[in-house]
Amino acid sequence: MGTNRKIFETQLYDIWKKKQYESDLKTLDGDDVDILDIGVQELDTGGPDFKNARIRIGNLTYVGDIEIDNDYRDWKTHGHNIDNKYNKVILHASLSNKFNQPYVYTKEGRKVPSICLDRFIDENLISKVEKKINVTVGESQLKCSSKIESVPNNIKEKLLTDLGIERFKKKCNKVHKRLKELIYINELKIKEPVFKYDLPPDFDEKPVDKTKFQTKEIWEQVFYEMLFEALGYSKNKLIMMNLARSVRMDFIKKFRNEKNYLELIETALFGVGGLLPKENEIIPEKMSAYVSRLVRDWQVLKKIYDGRTYNEPDWHFFKLRPQNFPTIRLAAGARFLYQISEKNFVGVISKKLSEIRNLTVLINSLRSLFVMKAEGFWSQHFVFNKPGNTDIKYFVGAARADEIVVNVVLPLFAVYYEIFGDKKTAKKIYKLYTIYKQKSDNKIVRDVAEEIKMSEQVKRTVYSQGMIELFRNYCSKNKCVECLIGKQVFS
Repeated sequence: MGTNRKIFETQLYDIWKKKQYESDLKTLDGDDVDILDIGVQELDTGGPDFKNARIRIGNLTYVGDIEIDNDYRDWKTHGHNIDNKYNKVILHASLSNKFNQPYVYTKEGRKVPSICLDRFIDENLISKVEKKINVTVGESQLKCSSKIESVPNNIKEKLLTDLGIERFKKKCNKVHKRLKELIYINELKIKEPVFKYDLPPDFDEKPVDKTKFQTKEIWEQVFYEMLFEALGYSKNKLIMMNLARSVRMDFIKKFRNEKNYLELIETALFGVGGLLPKENEIIPEKMSAYVSRLVRDWQVLKKIYDGRTYNEPDWHFFKLRPQNFPTIRLAAGARFLYQISEKNFVGVISKKLSEIRNLTVLINSLRSLFVMKAEGFWSQHFVFNKPGNTDIKYFVGAARADEIVVNVVLPLFAVYYEIFGDKKTAKKIYKLYTIYKQKSDNKIVRDVAEEIKMSEQVKRTVYSQGMIELFRNYCSKNKCVECLIGKQVFS
């Protein structure tokens, strides 16, 4: 088979899972490879493709991770050789290996066998896969695309509006559930996340006395968690939210009377997050006074912090624009935490929502709250140990501010006003959501909009959120006949 042929890595994953080989696998050194357990596939985690696999190479059995690439050179091209997440890889497999290289090397310097799959896969199987790819990656991505012209715009707009509202309600339900959860663990005096706890079987259905929602701290904590999740983008959203649940607001407020309060918030976030340089890595003439202070202060704070801590490999830097590095996101997050603690940030937002009547003015006012200019050390650095090539102008730009307003502020306060019976303001928030226009979009939205011929409406939030819901819960699951467009096209 020619080494210049390429197929999607997802197709290689299927071949791996189904063990579709026409002969037994061997390393380039001639050792037999027996797959005892293919492992568990990892989806969009930024680490190896299959975790906890079991394989036998020669007479030795190994347990660890499997990485599958299209080309042998992708190991280095994708940065796996300098990424701690790949230190547990026990086998590297690629479709092609032009120069028959028998090994790859982890960041720790460990030698990992590499096998070339094109020697063991039937030529006809690859040809079928390539044909399938040519059909899948043509001009049409959605099954209804070729007949979409027959569907009136008002039908498409109704579907997207309904799905956009449905998506918003899901976010509101998530907020409400988390508030109830915080009330529950506070009543049990559980120190989250040190101890695990189980929610009662009837937890979701069990009503909560409205007076229990009057605690300001639970609203600040949920706002903090959602805000950090939004700042994490797709790659770091989970660890950002987990960090917010670890470094809780009550811990942050313990040192609010200190003169360097903002810096101590940064210290806590970077320290618990495992991103600070180690004490023995500090070189005074090369490290700024700011970094030295954070490292010094962390030695004090960690003595009073007894929650979960994280490590640098838990974070995703690879393939991110430097402006989106988690270090920059945490610098922004620290400043938002300062505003929550010292400037009554939640109250400021609530006041704007209840008092500003003009919805266009309200949108601009909310957006401006979250646009944040860069400052200090992080205006010239993307990471701790070296200056950036360019200055950073904004920690949070207008596009990300829109994401925060839509995904954090509106659902959180819709729940707030509904719980406390302010139906007028709650209705205003729903109206705001339906007319909001964002400064940016994402690939799913752009692709769906193009396929269903709705590109002109892509900036309107309720439509773009509807497109995401359409793709994730209908198109990608082949639920065409359950979709309003599908019923029109395929009936």
